[in-house]
Amino acid sequence: MKSNLTMEIDEEAMENSKSNAPSQTVVKYFPLMSQLDKSIKKKKELLDNSFPRYAVRSMFACLFLALGTAIAFYIAIRTQEAIPGLEKMSYAFMFSWSLVMILFMNAELGTSNMLYMTVGVYRKKISVSFAAKLLFTCILFNLIGGVLCGYLLSLTAPFSHLEAGNYMFTGIASKLAKPTVQILVEGMFANIVVNTAVLVSMRMKDDAGKVMAIIFIIFIFAFLGYEHVIANFPAFSLAYFASHGTIEGMNAASVLHNLFFTLIGNFIGGGLVMGLGYAWLNKTETSYVD
Repeated sequence: MKSNLTMEIDEEAMENSKSNAPSQTVVKYFPLMSQLDKSIKKKKELLDNSFPRYAVRSMFACLFLALGTAIAFYIAIRTQEAIPGLEKMSYAFMFSWSLVMILFMNAELGTSNMLYMTVGVYRKKISVSFAAKLLFTCILFNLIGGVLCGYLLSLTAPFSHLEAGNYMFTGIASKLAKPTVQILVEGMFANIVVNTAVLVSMRMKDDAGKVMAIIFIIFIFAFLGYEHVIANFPAFSLAYFASHGTIEGMNAASVLHNLFFTLIGNFIGGGLVMGLGYAWLNKTETSYVD
């Protein structure tokens, strides 16, 4: 795996044709903050110039999340039947592919944008009002995509006749029963993990290395059952429609409670801890930058 401070290598020709000295190699480094600035600029240009395209990219994020969630739940259900005790591990591994799809397909994910927007405001690349507008737009269309894809997936064969008490139904019921402080803390750690995967993938040049890093980092929050507001959009929708609304404790109040405090926790972890934290760390006159 090659570290991706995204290096460009320019080879200069020898000035003296008679010289036997090797050609000079000039290595130019592009630090992490420069890469984030470039991504923030692209997001701003897209939202300013083509709102529909930005909205569709946001919906695509939940398409990929919905697919990852669906296969993760279904494999966990089957694993629970065949090898009890391994269902959580199989769920976490398969769910991790969601972020691989999102990052490689350039979809817009609200929780990673919490980092981008916080960095952009801190580095004065965008205004607070624009950051709020982009986050609101992204999360809104993540929600629309999540509900739509969750409903459509509930109509497919794997989810049309699930037995009560399966891994998905019990898992969603457990999520909705969590107390407020637990949701906040788990939301914070979930988005620390997600944005760590985003930043690590930006540092790597090799695609295979990126995939491996993303999978094993996302595995952490998926296996530990932490709360991710955007992932919960398709998860709650799929579970609700597949169960025909029969999941214990699943009602408008419990769903809104989870989503609201997960959103706050995600912003603390992704926006303040990772975004503001690394933006501040890299505002230095020393050579110790990322």
